Amino acid sequence: MKKIALIVVAVFSALSVSAQYYVDNRNPEMLRIGKPHYITRQEFYAPSVDGYTAYKADLHTHTIFSDGHLSMEARVREAWADGLDIMAVTEHLEYRAQEKNLIKYLKGYVGKDTKAQAYDFVRGEGPAKEDIKVDFNVPVEIAKKTAKYYDMTIIPGIEITRKPDEYCHFNALFTTDNNAIYDPDPLQSLRNAKAQGALVMHNHPGWLRKDMSLTKFEKVAYKAGVIDGIEVMNGPEFYPKALTRAWKHNFFITSNTDIHQPTSEGYRNHGDRRNMTLIFAKDKSVESIREAIEARRTLAYSYGTVAGDKELLRKFFEASVSVRQISVDYKGRRQALLTNNSSVDWWLVREGKAAILLKANSSVIVEERSSTDNLFTVMNAWCGENENLTVYIFNRL
Repeated sequence: MKKIALIVVAVFSALSVSAQYYVDNRNPEMLRIGKPHYITRQEFYAPSVDGYTAYKADLHTHTIFSDGHLSMEARVREAWADGLDIMAVTEHLEYRAQEKNLIKYLKGYVGKDTKAQAYDFVRGEGPAKEDIKVDFNVPVEIAKKTAKYYDMTIIPGIEITRKPDEYCHFNALFTTDNNAIYDPDPLQSLRNAKAQGALVMHNHPGWLRKDMSLTKFEKVAYKAGVIDGIEVMNGPEFYPKALTRAWKHNFFITSNTDIHQPTSEGYRNHGDRRNMTLIFAKDKSVESIREAIEARRTLAYSYGTVAGDKELLRKFFEASVSVRQISVDYKGRRQALLTNNSSVDWWLVREGKAAILLKANSSVIVEERSSTDNLFTVMNAWCGENENLTVYIFNRL
Protein backbone atom coordinates (compact mmCIF):
# COMPACT_ATOMS: atom_id res chain seq x y z
CA MET A 1 0.00 0.00 0.00
CA LYS A 2 2.84 2.32 0.88
CA LYS A 3 4.48 1.53 -2.45
CA ILE A 4 1.30 2.50 -4.37
CA ALA A 5 1.08 5.76 -2.43
CA LEU A 6 4.66 6.59 -3.33
CA ILE A 7 3.96 5.93 -6.99
CA VAL A 8 0.90 8.24 -6.88
CA VAL A 9 2.98 11.01 -5.28
CA ALA A 10 5.71 10.57 -7.88
CA VAL A 11 3.24 10.72 -10.78
CA PHE A 12 1.56 13.84 -9.35
CA SER A 13 4.97 15.47 -8.88
CA ALA A 14 5.85 14.73 -12.50
CA LEU A 15 2.54 16.16 -13.65
CA SER A 16 3.09 19.24 -11.54
CA VAL A 17 6.37 19.96 -13.26
CA SER A 18 5.31 19.13 -16.81
CA ALA A 19 1.92 20.82 -16.65
CA GLN A 20 3.27 23.90 -14.81
CA TYR A 21 1.04 23.60 -11.75
CA TYR A 22 1.88 26.03 -8.96
CA VAL A 23 0.38 26.10 -5.49
CA ASP A 24 -0.66 29.62 -4.55
CA ASN A 25 0.63 30.32 -1.04
CA ARG A 26 -2.22 32.71 -0.38
CA ASN A 27 -4.77 29.97 -1.08
CA PRO A 28 -3.42 26.40 -0.86
CA GLU A 29 -6.65 25.06 -2.36
CA MET A 30 -5.99 26.95 -5.61
CA LEU A 31 -3.54 25.86 -8.30
CA ARG A 32 -1.98 28.15 -10.87
CA ILE A 33 -1.86 26.29 -14.18
CA GLY A 34 0.42 28.59 -16.19
CA LYS A 35 3.90 30.01 -15.96
CA PRO A 36 4.47 33.37 -14.28
CA HIS A 37 4.08 36.08 -16.92
CA TYR A 38 7.60 37.43 -17.26
CA ILE A 39 8.35 39.86 -20.07
CA THR A 40 10.70 38.16 -22.52
CA ARG A 41 13.29 40.21 -24.41
CA GLN A 42 14.18 39.20 -27.97
CA GLU A 43 17.84 40.12 -28.23
CA PHE A 44 19.34 41.58 -31.39
CA TYR A 45 23.07 40.91 -31.60
CA ALA A 46 25.13 43.60 -33.28
CA PRO A 47 28.94 43.71 -32.88
CA SER A 48 30.99 46.61 -31.58
CA VAL A 49 32.95 48.70 -34.08
CA ASP A 50 36.16 50.59 -33.27
CA GLY A 51 35.51 50.09 -29.58
CA TYR A 52 32.01 51.56 -29.75
CA THR A 53 29.05 49.45 -28.64
CA ALA A 54 26.15 49.09 -31.07
CA TYR A 55 23.01 50.31 -29.29
CA LYS A 56 19.62 49.65 -30.83
CA ALA A 57 17.31 52.65 -31.06
CA ASP A 58 13.92 53.69 -32.40
CA LEU A 59 13.87 57.46 -32.86
CA HIS A 60 10.27 57.79 -34.10
CA THR A 61 7.37 56.46 -31.99
CA HIS A 62 3.79 57.37 -31.10
CA THR A 63 1.37 56.58 -28.27
CA ILE A 64 -2.14 57.59 -27.17
CA PHE A 65 -0.72 61.05 -26.45
CA SER A 66 -1.01 61.74 -30.17
CA ASP A 67 -2.42 59.11 -32.56
CA GLY A 68 -0.85 55.85 -31.38
CA HIS A 69 -2.72 52.81 -30.07
CA LEU A 70 -0.70 52.05 -26.91
CA SER A 71 -0.02 53.83 -23.66
CA MET A 72 3.45 55.26 -23.09
CA GLU A 73 4.17 52.64 -20.44
CA ALA A 74 3.27 49.83 -22.85
CA ARG A 75 5.35 51.39 -25.62
CA VAL A 76 8.48 51.46 -23.45
CA ARG A 77 7.99 47.86 -22.28
CA GLU A 78 7.40 46.79 -25.87
CA ALA A 79 10.62 48.48 -27.04
CA TRP A 80 12.60 46.65 -24.37
CA ALA A 81 10.98 43.33 -25.30
CA ASP A 82 11.84 43.95 -28.97
CA GLY A 83 15.53 44.23 -28.07
CA LEU A 84 15.96 48.00 -28.08
CA ASP A 85 18.20 50.00 -25.75
CA ILE A 86 16.98 53.48 -26.68
CA MET A 87 13.61 55.00 -27.54
CA ALA A 88 12.75 58.53 -28.57
CA VAL A 89 9.42 60.03 -27.53
CA THR A 90 8.13 61.89 -30.60
CA GLU A 91 4.42 62.61 -30.32
CA HIS A 92 2.83 64.82 -32.96
CA LEU A 93 3.00 68.50 -32.08
CA GLU A 94 -0.05 69.50 -34.14
CA TYR A 95 -1.94 66.21 -34.50
CA ARG A 96 -3.45 64.47 -31.48
CA ALA A 97 -6.21 62.25 -32.81
CA GLN A 98 -6.75 60.38 -29.55
CA GLU A 99 -7.70 63.54 -27.63
CA LYS A 100 -11.35 63.32 -28.62
CA ASN A 101 -11.53 60.01 -26.73
CA LEU A 102 -9.54 61.29 -23.76
CA ILE A 103 -11.71 64.40 -23.46
CA LYS A 104 -14.86 62.30 -23.61
CA TYR A 105 -13.45 60.01 -20.93
CA LEU A 106 -12.67 63.00 -18.68
CA LYS A 107 -16.16 64.47 -18.99
CA GLY A 108 -16.89 66.50 -15.88
CA TYR A 109 -13.22 66.97 -15.08
CA VAL A 110 -12.22 69.29 -17.92
CA GLY A 111 -13.35 72.72 -19.01
CA LYS A 112 -16.07 73.38 -21.56
CA ASP A 113 -13.59 74.85 -24.05
CA THR A 114 -11.56 71.66 -24.50
CA LYS A 115 -13.04 70.78 -27.88
CA ALA A 116 -10.35 72.88 -29.50
CA GLN A 117 -7.75 70.33 -28.44
CA ALA A 118 -9.37 67.57 -30.47
CA TYR A 119 -9.06 69.18 -33.89
CA ASP A 120 -7.20 67.27 -36.57
CA PHE A 121 -4.51 69.63 -37.85
CA VAL A 122 -2.30 67.17 -39.72
CA ARG A 123 -3.48 68.33 -43.15
CA GLY A 124 -3.61 72.03 -42.34
CA GLU A 125 -1.25 74.84 -41.52
CA GLY A 126 -1.43 74.18 -37.81
CA PRO A 127 -3.61 75.41 -34.96
CA ALA A 128 -3.67 78.81 -33.39
CA LYS A 129 -1.44 78.97 -30.32
CA GLU A 130 -4.42 79.37 -28.01
CA ASP A 131 -5.83 76.07 -29.27
CA ILE A 132 -2.93 74.09 -27.79
CA LYS A 133 -3.74 73.43 -24.17
CA VAL A 134 -1.77 70.26 -23.47
CA ASP A 135 1.64 69.73 -21.87
CA PHE A 136 3.87 68.06 -24.45
CA ASN A 137 6.51 67.26 -21.83
CA VAL A 138 4.24 64.84 -19.95
CA PRO A 139 4.77 61.90 -22.38
CA VAL A 140 8.53 62.28 -21.93
CA GLU A 141 8.18 62.29 -18.14
CA ILE A 142 6.08 59.11 -18.20
CA ALA A 143 8.51 57.39 -20.58
CA LYS A 144 11.50 58.20 -18.37
CA LYS A 145 9.71 56.95 -15.27
CA THR A 146 8.84 53.64 -16.96
CA ALA A 147 12.27 53.24 -18.58
CA LYS A 148 13.98 53.06 -15.18
CA TYR A 149 12.54 49.58 -14.69
CA TYR A 150 13.91 48.34 -18.03
CA ASP A 151 17.32 50.02 -18.23
CA MET A 152 16.16 51.92 -21.31
CA THR A 153 17.43 55.33 -22.41
CA ILE A 154 14.72 57.83 -23.35
CA ILE A 155 15.44 60.65 -25.80
CA PRO A 156 12.98 63.53 -25.42
CA GLY A 157 11.50 64.79 -28.67
CA ILE A 158 8.48 65.92 -30.66
CA GLU A 159 7.28 65.56 -34.27
CA ILE A 160 6.58 68.79 -36.11
CA THR A 161 3.65 67.74 -38.27
CA ARG A 162 2.44 69.73 -41.29
CA LYS A 163 1.20 68.85 -44.77
CA PRO A 164 3.36 65.89 -45.84
CA ASP A 165 3.16 66.69 -49.55
CA GLU A 166 4.13 70.33 -48.98
CA TYR A 167 6.18 70.61 -45.82
CA CYS A 168 6.88 67.03 -44.68
CA HIS A 169 7.30 66.04 -41.02
CA PHE A 170 10.33 66.58 -38.82
CA ASN A 171 11.42 65.04 -35.52
CA ALA A 172 13.13 67.33 -33.05
CA LEU A 173 15.36 65.12 -30.86
CA PHE A 174 17.05 65.97 -27.54
CA THR A 175 14.54 68.71 -26.83
CA THR A 176 14.43 70.47 -23.45
CA ASP A 177 10.92 71.95 -23.58
CA ASN A 178 8.45 70.62 -26.12
CA ASN A 179 5.94 73.31 -25.18
CA ALA A 180 8.25 76.03 -26.53
CA ILE A 181 8.57 74.64 -30.06
CA TYR A 182 5.24 75.28 -31.77
CA ASP A 183 4.77 78.27 -34.07
CA PRO A 184 2.17 78.72 -36.84
CA ASP A 185 5.14 79.13 -39.21
CA PRO A 186 6.64 75.62 -39.60
CA LEU A 187 10.10 77.03 -40.33
CA GLN A 188 9.97 78.96 -37.07
CA SER A 189 8.99 75.75 -35.28
CA LEU A 190 12.18 74.17 -36.60
CA ARG A 191 14.18 77.20 -35.50
CA ASN A 192 12.58 77.05 -32.07
CA ALA A 193 13.71 73.44 -31.75
CA LYS A 194 17.24 74.30 -32.84
CA ALA A 195 17.32 77.21 -30.37
CA GLN A 196 17.04 74.76 -27.48
CA GLY A 197 19.78 72.54 -28.87
CA ALA A 198 17.64 69.92 -30.58
CA LEU A 199 18.79 67.84 -33.53
CA VAL A 200 16.18 67.92 -36.32
CA MET A 201 15.53 64.86 -38.48
CA HIS A 202 13.67 64.91 -41.81
CA ASN A 203 11.08 62.13 -41.52
CA HIS A 204 9.95 59.69 -44.26
CA PRO A 205 11.04 62.02 -47.13
CA GLY A 206 9.26 59.97 -49.81
CA TRP A 207 5.94 59.42 -48.03
CA LEU A 208 2.88 60.54 -50.05
CA ARG A 209 5.18 61.84 -52.79
CA LYS A 210 5.46 61.03 -56.48
CA ASP A 211 9.24 61.20 -56.29
CA MET A 212 12.06 62.29 -53.98
CA SER A 213 12.30 65.87 -55.26
CA LEU A 214 12.59 68.53 -52.57
CA THR A 215 9.57 70.74 -52.04
CA LYS A 216 9.91 74.50 -51.91
CA PHE A 217 9.70 74.46 -48.12
CA GLU A 218 12.26 71.67 -47.79
CA LYS A 219 14.72 73.63 -49.95
CA VAL A 220 14.28 76.65 -47.67
CA ALA A 221 14.71 74.53 -44.53
CA TYR A 222 17.83 72.83 -45.90
CA LYS A 223 19.34 76.17 -46.90
CA ALA A 224 18.53 77.62 -43.47
CA GLY A 225 20.67 74.90 -41.88
CA VAL A 226 17.96 73.67 -39.50
CA ILE A 227 18.07 70.01 -40.61
CA ASP A 228 20.64 67.61 -39.13
CA GLY A 229 19.50 64.15 -40.18
CA ILE A 230 17.17 62.11 -42.35
CA GLU A 231 15.18 58.88 -42.12
CA VAL A 232 16.33 56.61 -44.92
CA MET A 233 13.95 53.87 -43.70
CA ASN A 234 10.53 54.27 -42.13
CA GLY A 235 8.68 51.06 -41.38
CA PRO A 236 8.73 49.00 -44.60
CA GLU A 237 9.69 52.02 -46.71
CA PHE A 238 13.30 52.44 -47.89
CA TYR A 239 14.42 55.60 -49.70
CA PRO A 240 17.78 54.90 -51.41
CA LYS A 241 17.96 58.47 -52.76
CA ALA A 242 17.90 59.69 -49.16
CA LEU A 243 21.39 58.21 -48.79
CA THR A 244 22.66 60.48 -51.55
CA ARG A 245 20.99 63.42 -49.85
CA ALA A 246 22.53 62.47 -46.51
CA TRP A 247 26.05 62.31 -47.94
CA LYS A 248 25.55 65.62 -49.79
CA HIS A 249 24.31 67.52 -46.72
CA ASN A 250 26.29 65.62 -44.08
CA PHE A 251 23.11 64.36 -42.40
CA PHE A 252 23.01 61.56 -39.87
CA ILE A 253 20.84 58.68 -41.05
CA THR A 254 18.24 56.65 -39.20
CA SER A 255 15.73 53.83 -39.57
CA ASN A 256 12.64 53.92 -37.38
CA THR A 257 9.26 52.28 -37.01
CA ASP A 258 7.12 55.45 -36.76
CA ILE A 259 5.05 52.96 -34.80
CA HIS A 260 1.39 53.59 -34.04
CA GLN A 261 -0.03 50.10 -33.60
CA PRO A 262 1.60 47.36 -31.46
CA THR A 263 4.87 46.23 -33.05
CA SER A 264 3.61 42.63 -32.93
CA GLU A 265 1.19 43.46 -35.75
CA GLY A 266 3.81 44.66 -38.20
CA TYR A 267 6.84 42.69 -37.08
CA ARG A 268 6.79 39.89 -34.48
CA ASN A 269 3.67 38.12 -35.73
CA HIS A 270 5.33 37.83 -39.13
CA GLY A 271 8.75 36.71 -37.87
CA ASP A 272 10.36 40.11 -38.53
CA ARG A 273 12.44 42.41 -36.35
CA ARG A 274 11.35 46.00 -35.93
CA ASN A 275 13.18 48.86 -37.61
CA MET A 276 16.10 50.17 -35.63
CA THR A 277 18.93 52.64 -35.83
CA LEU A 278 22.24 51.12 -34.77
CA ILE A 279 24.10 53.81 -32.84
CA PHE A 280 27.78 53.20 -32.11
CA ALA A 281 28.48 54.95 -28.84
CA LYS A 282 30.69 54.80 -25.73
CA ASP A 283 27.66 54.06 -23.56
CA LYS A 284 23.91 54.58 -23.71
CA SER A 285 23.72 57.80 -21.75
CA VAL A 286 21.84 60.59 -23.50
CA GLU A 287 25.12 62.51 -23.84
CA SER A 288 27.00 59.60 -25.47
CA ILE A 289 24.12 58.77 -27.79
CA ARG A 290 23.92 62.37 -28.93
CA GLU A 291 27.70 62.48 -29.53
CA ALA A 292 27.50 59.33 -31.66
CA ILE A 293 24.60 60.68 -33.73
CA GLU A 294 26.36 64.00 -34.32
CA ALA A 295 29.51 62.08 -35.30
CA ARG A 296 27.39 60.17 -37.89
CA ARG A 297 28.13 56.75 -36.34
CA THR A 298 24.74 55.26 -37.22
CA LEU A 299 23.47 52.50 -39.47
CA ALA A 300 19.88 51.96 -40.59
CA TYR A 301 18.21 48.53 -40.30
CA SER A 302 14.82 47.50 -41.68
CA TYR A 303 13.44 44.07 -42.59
CA GLY A 304 16.92 42.58 -43.02
CA THR A 305 18.38 45.48 -45.01
CA VAL A 306 21.23 47.57 -43.59
CA ALA A 307 22.30 50.97 -44.96
CA GLY A 308 24.85 53.60 -44.07
CA ASP A 309 28.30 55.05 -44.56
CA LYS A 310 30.46 52.68 -46.61
CA GLU A 311 33.38 52.38 -44.18
CA LEU A 312 31.18 52.02 -41.12
CA LEU A 313 29.10 49.44 -42.96
CA ARG A 314 32.24 47.54 -43.98
CA LYS A 315 33.55 47.51 -40.43
CA PHE A 316 30.17 46.34 -39.16
CA PHE A 317 30.07 43.49 -41.68
CA GLU A 318 33.61 42.39 -40.92
CA ALA A 319 32.91 42.49 -37.19
CA SER A 320 29.79 40.40 -37.82
CA VAL A 321 31.33 37.77 -40.09
CA SER A 322 34.51 35.92 -39.19
CA VAL A 323 36.50 34.07 -41.86
CA ARG A 324 38.58 30.93 -41.24
CA GLN A 325 40.43 28.76 -43.75
CA ILE A 326 39.52 25.10 -43.44
CA SER A 327 41.27 23.48 -46.43
CA VAL A 328 43.45 23.94 -49.54
CA ASP A 329 43.30 21.48 -52.44
CA TYR A 330 46.22 20.30 -54.59
CA LYS A 331 45.71 23.26 -56.95
CA GLY A 332 45.95 25.76 -54.13
CA ARG A 333 42.23 26.51 -54.11
CA ARG A 334 40.98 27.43 -50.67
CA GLN A 335 37.85 26.71 -48.68
CA ALA A 336 36.77 29.20 -46.05
CA LEU A 337 34.27 28.97 -43.23
CA LEU A 338 32.16 32.13 -42.84
CA THR A 339 30.53 32.48 -39.43
CA ASN A 340 27.88 35.09 -38.81
CA ASN A 341 27.88 36.23 -35.18
CA SER A 342 25.20 38.90 -35.62
CA SER A 343 21.39 38.93 -35.85
CA VAL A 344 21.52 40.16 -39.46
CA ASP A 345 21.10 37.68 -42.33
CA TRP A 346 23.65 38.54 -45.03
CA TRP A 347 23.03 37.93 -48.77
CA LEU A 348 26.33 37.41 -50.61
CA VAL A 349 26.65 37.26 -54.40
CA ARG A 350 29.67 36.51 -56.60
CA GLU A 351 29.76 37.01 -60.34
CA GLY A 352 28.36 33.97 -62.08
CA LYS A 353 27.58 32.17 -58.82
CA ALA A 354 24.39 31.47 -56.91
CA ALA A 355 23.58 33.76 -54.01
CA ILE A 356 24.73 32.66 -50.58
CA LEU A 357 22.47 33.27 -47.59
CA LEU A 358 24.56 33.56 -44.45
CA LYS A 359 21.89 33.44 -41.80
CA ALA A 360 22.20 34.97 -38.37
CA ASN A 361 24.28 32.89 -35.93
CA SER A 362 25.21 30.30 -38.55
CA SER A 363 28.12 29.31 -40.81
CA VAL A 364 28.63 28.43 -44.48
CA ILE A 365 31.59 27.07 -46.45
CA VAL A 366 32.67 28.92 -49.61
CA GLU A 367 35.24 27.86 -52.18
CA GLU A 368 37.73 29.93 -54.13
CA ARG A 369 37.74 28.65 -57.70
CA SER A 370 39.31 31.69 -59.39
CA SER A 371 40.51 35.22 -58.67
CA THR A 372 37.02 36.61 -59.33
CA ASP A 373 35.61 34.38 -56.61
CA ASN A 374 37.13 36.69 -54.02
CA LEU A 375 34.84 39.67 -54.57
CA PHE A 376 31.44 39.40 -52.88
CA THR A 377 28.58 41.88 -53.15
CA VAL A 378 26.49 42.14 -50.00
CA MET A 379 23.09 42.60 -51.59
CA ASN A 380 21.26 43.71 -48.43
CA ALA A 381 23.93 46.25 -47.42
CA TRP A 382 23.48 49.66 -49.07
CA CYS A 383 26.03 52.48 -48.98
CA GLY A 384 24.49 54.57 -51.78
CA GLU A 385 21.30 54.80 -53.78
CA ASN A 386 22.80 52.55 -56.47
CA GLU A 387 25.64 50.97 -54.53
CA ASN A 388 25.88 47.86 -52.41
CA LEU A 389 28.79 47.00 -50.16
CA THR A 390 31.49 44.81 -51.73
CA VAL A 391 33.96 42.77 -49.67
CA TYR A 392 36.99 40.58 -50.37
CA ILE A 393 36.41 37.46 -48.31
CA PHE A 394 39.58 35.45 -49.05
CA ASN A 395 41.82 38.46 -48.43
CA ARG A 396 40.91 38.10 -44.76
CA LEU A 397 42.47 34.64 -44.46
